[in-house]
Amino acid sequence: MDEPILLNLPDKVDDFDSAVDTGWELLRSSEPLNRLFYMASAVGDFSVIWHVLNFTQKIINPNRKRSVVRLALLIGIESLIVNKGIKRLFRRSRPEIGTSSHPHKLRQPATSSFPSGHASSAVLAASLLSENSSAAPFYKMIAAVVATSRLHVRAHHASDVIAGALIGWFFAKMVTTIQGL
Repeated sequence: MDEPILLNLPDKVDDFDSAVDTGWELLRSSEPLNRLFYMASAVGDFSVIWHVLNFTQKIINPNRKRSVVRLALLIGIESLIVNKGIKRLFRRSRPEIGTSSHPHKLRQPATSSFPSGHASSAVLAASLLSENSSAAPFYKMIAAVVATSRLHVRAHHASDVIAGALIGWFFAKMVTTIQGL
């Protein structure tokens, strides 16, 4: 069986990530931010927050055109493509935690760091939940917090989060374009 082709990111990406991580370090000493971002990272695991919000939106608005199953399936497809496809092309190491331990409990992912699946799912889900919804700013704010949490808890590099967000945005645009055909 042939070995998969592994892609490397340019050195400039590592330089960017290092600069962002250094700048972010001061924020990691804030206990309120630690609580917020560790909780956001945990509820982003397996897209739990998005499934809860999807189900809640349907309960609040039973006449909503979009089904609960639709978003769940789309998140599942996106997750498979990101975690079993794109991440296997890169096999990028996760950020080093350093000498200090995490101040809160955190699930240790086994997949490649690039791209962030939390960020991808967050942007996709928030975009689709925001369709014709007055809660769109709320969904987008939660997506931003979940995506950013991955940088804060050192589960991902900044470029992983940015790439994940772009992938989520791309998936959302594909879905809305296909719907419009």
